[in-house]
Amino acid sequence: MKKLFIAALLFVGMVSFAQDATQPVKQQRERLTPEQRNEKKLKKLTTELNLDANQQTQVGKLLADRSANAQKHMEMRKARKDSSVKPTAEEKATLKKEIMDEKAVTETQMKSILNAEQYKKWTVMKDENKEKMKERKNKL
Repeated sequence: MKKLFIAALLFVGMVSFAQDATQPVKQQRERLTPEQRNEKKLKKLTTELNLDANQQTQVGKLLADRSANAQKHMEMRKARKDSSVKPTAEEKATLKKEIMDEKAVTETQMKSILNAEQYKKWTVMKDENKEKMKERKNKL
């Protein structure tokens, strides 16, 4: 009886370790600074869209501005979350309008920086990234 109990315990222990090994391990992505993220995105846009030097500087400046605005919005959201005061519907609508306005400004600036073919490629890339984010969100 004692041997049977020990064998069962050993079997259960081995099975539980086997379960842990088959579960996927989430990899931690390295945290990049905003400057590093902007540089990485600029390199990707340069290779994908074949940007020239003038376009690279203009797009780099645009990315830096967008990053600064995003950082500002994140800090505001974090401050609001820390204070545990929920924003009113009016504040939410105002924030949403600000973000939509910033997107529209980015669109017009990119349209003025890029030529027609590059702009078309950029919009396709943007839509693909949006779809990827939706898929990633649905997986969670």
